Amino acid sequence: MKSPAPAHMWNIVLVLPSLLAVLQTTTAKKNGIDIYSLTVDSQVSSRFAHTVVTSRVVNRANSVQEATFQIELPRKAFITNFSMVIDGVTYPGIVQDKAAAQEQYSAAVSRGESAGLVKTAGRQTEQFEVSVTVAPNAKITFELVYQELLRRRLGTYELLLKVKPQQLVKHLQMDIHIFEPQGIRLLETESTFMTQELADALTTSQNKTKAHIRFKPTLSQQQKSQNEQDTVLDGNFIVRYDVDRSVSGGSIQIENGYFVHHFAPEDLPTMPKNVIFVIDKSGSMSGKKIQQTREALIKILNDLSPKDQFNLIVFNWEATQWASYLVEASEENLKRATEYASKIRAQGGTNINDAMLLAVKLLDSSNQAELLPSGSVSLIILLTDGEPTEGETNPANIRKNVQEAINDQYSLFCLGFGFDVHYSFLEKLAQDNGGLARRIYEDSDSALQLQDFYHEVANPLLLSVAFEYPSNAVEVVTQDNFRHHFKGSEMVVAGKLQDQGLDVLSAKISGQMHKQNITFQTEARVAQKEEEFQSPKYIFHNFMERLWALLTIHQQLEQMVSASGDELKALESQALNLSLKYSFVTPLTHMVVTKPEGQEQFQVAGKPVEADNGLRSVLRGQAHFFKSRARRPGPLQPAVGTKFRKDPKLDDAGTALREHKFPGLRGPPGDLYLTASFVGFNPSLNRLMGRIPDQPHLSTAAPVVSSQAVLQSTKKTDKDSTIPDELPQPAQSQHFPIILPLPGSSVDQLCVDIRSREALKLFEDPEQGLFVAGEYGKGGFSWIKVNIQKPHLHIHATPERLVVTRDRKNSEYKWKQTLFFVLPGLKMTMDKMGLLRLSGPDRVDIALVPMDEPQKGLMLLVHDTQHFSNRTYGELGRFYQGIIWDPPVGSDDTIRTLRVQGTEYSATRQLRLKYQEGSKGTDISCWTVKI
Repeated sequence: MKSPAPAHMWNIVLVLPSLLAVLQTTTAKKNGIDIYSLTVDSQVSSRFAHTVVTSRVVNRANSVQEATFQIELPRKAFITNFSMVIDGVTYPGIVQDKAAAQEQYSAAVSRGESAGLVKTAGRQTEQFEVSVTVAPNAKITFELVYQELLRRRLGTYELLLKVKPQQLVKHLQMDIHIFEPQGIRLLETESTFMTQELADALTTSQNKTKAHIRFKPTLSQQQKSQNEQDTVLDGNFIVRYDVDRSVSGGSIQIENGYFVHHFAPEDLPTMPKNVIFVIDKSGSMSGKKIQQTREALIKILNDLSPKDQFNLIVFNWEATQWASYLVEASEENLKRATEYASKIRAQGGTNINDAMLLAVKLLDSSNQAELLPSGSVSLIILLTDGEPTEGETNPANIRKNVQEAINDQYSLFCLGFGFDVHYSFLEKLAQDNGGLARRIYEDSDSALQLQDFYHEVANPLLLSVAFEYPSNAVEVVTQDNFRHHFKGSEMVVAGKLQDQGLDVLSAKISGQMHKQNITFQTEARVAQKEEEFQSPKYIFHNFMERLWALLTIHQQLEQMVSASGDELKALESQALNLSLKYSFVTPLTHMVVTKPEGQEQFQVAGKPVEADNGLRSVLRGQAHFFKSRARRPGPLQPAVGTKFRKDPKLDDAGTALREHKFPGLRGPPGDLYLTASFVGFNPSLNRLMGRIPDQPHLSTAAPVVSSQAVLQSTKKTDKDSTIPDELPQPAQSQHFPIILPLPGSSVDQLCVDIRSREALKLFEDPEQGLFVAGEYGKGGFSWIKVNIQKPHLHIHATPERLVVTRDRKNSEYKWKQTLFFVLPGLKMTMDKMGLLRLSGPDRVDIALVPMDEPQKGLMLLVHDTQHFSNRTYGELGRFYQGIIWDPPVGSDDTIRTLRVQGTEYSATRQLRLKYQEGSKGTDISCWTVKI
């Protein structure tokens, strides 16, 4: 054991992405550490979220124990306070210049003390962790405060809390207060851990401008079962909302001498696009990457508007264009393009320079020939997974070439696929040319990530947007010029009022619409706006100034990515001064926390940033390797021809930005690489060279029959029968019927066997706003699609996964992943057995259930069918158009005829299996028809 260390300081650094507050306090109750209270209070005003996480623990053991406070945080949020209260003494956090705090860290390391780290915990979060020793019966209170500005994406703002206490908590409570003077148009919640048993713990109240969501489960509600002390709380809790808006000049809010202006006009015509997709098909894209790229590209092409023009460029060591010029997105052209996209194969090197210059040349030639429609928007979308290896390979030269070629005429968006990509290069390349970069994570939903990104830029509404305020009224304004505005996003400008006695703040916004210029004007009465934020007790007051500071710092950090020289130093100095003034933990600062004497561990958290391949060595200038993606035993060896290089981005140690931007690069979500890792071992290349076989893709989905109430089920016996042991085996056992309740009919239910192997329209009810289609296979449906009009929701289910599209945003779920999604007038739930259910007041209840092997497929269950209208049709919907039953013929009372809409069906009475909650199924006598 080390001797007790004197009181010392602890370094914490963090970045946080999206709008997500993640609560995860972990302390093992086995060692006597008991979390007796865990609360989250999040106050959102004018999209500014102020979140306080408080954890209270006690050591119930008879000896000294270690208590750990662990929480996941959104990357784009800034920590503004952290403290520990131990034996009545508060140990506060102090934000310091990163360089000053580094001295204390170095001194602690020289004393032999270990360092704790903040590491990547997922796509949107970092994990922050503090450990401290606790005397017997002693109590500790941990409190973390952070702030963020919620960004509008695909039409909604999103606040995410990750809940993972890892033990039952006597007092567990989350409160989210939202105050939006504009008015709350939409409010919905989603959880991946909620069950029907927890539904009563969630309450939501809302009026025109305010909303309050509370989650407060009892101890018994937190238990997995009566006999288990483990908690069910492990997953995400998401709040999504949007505000009322119009095509006026947006909304101006004012508080304490500062203002924020939100502007997102929606009711504008979409501008035509000229879009060129530049797709990397080098060898490293082989396998699942190119498969997902093809899948996404085909869907994106089919989403193009007939007013759009497009072309495709694919590249490896050379670039090839699909068509000789941009073509209209006609049905015929899209069919040809999707056929071409479906045949893209991966091999060869990566020539980004030539591919980008070819894309610009295509747009230039069309522009010179006056083939680009007036008032259209030209976009280049680049997708690549690696670094340039062919042609011009110097990133700086490629940036220069592309920027000179584009010459501010077009916008470039760069998508970096995976973690072997040179992401910082793509980030600079996009920023140089009026676009942005986005990482596409290697996962089962990569194709959905690509589609979501496209949806974000698919509907340009305005170009060259400029905000103007009276020069004698405002000062220190954030960015007030925007290159483009896309539907579903929002432009935000914040600033300080110059004259505290100002009566009215006016604003003018100008921009270019399709074929015309447009101007919006608005004004706000200062005293009236100030008063709106003075009365509510549940909001974080005096937030507007901090909103301005936070937005300013974010924009300065973004500008630093591509800045250099004096401009970089000036931006860095400004961002650092604001970070220190407002006590924000940013990439330029650390937070130092005092700890009690005798604590033997000094902990420092470095703020992770979006960067390149794995984690770079901390030693600057040292040769480094990339992480191999091969999964094979034994020591890794570099492939023949692998080049090891000194990273040019690590040579300049002159600024904190370079330290911030490349302190060590992440591997996949959840991983932390503490040593230099491998680069150059490319399994795709080795497959092409015949060195290693393709690795089989293993599905992680394991569909099973679920356990929630609807209508039908299947069960397996030891002999792989689909009928429970205690029931006689009915006829047609290999084909599971769809059971249709028939309220008001002389026969209360009908069993339907589907023999068709084609895609079928099953139900369509325009009054319900419901559409269900599917394709039946040997053991059930191979896919089912459900469309609901209000609220707009689309579900595409296969035996492997669910894809849920809410408006234009895609989310992937695995079967048996608990889900509890509350939308206006609709609830979507899934239990741990895999039953997905869509229900709501005055709605037909639709449920989907995955079936076990070997009959891998989906079952469709329906309930509350009395809500079908008399306008329902489809292969199954027709049975709700008024059935006429003929009496049985002769002495055989097991066969009869039914008529519906002029069509006759022969019905046979058979023994069938009907699903019931909590049982292996019920044997029923059912009239069965075949379609």
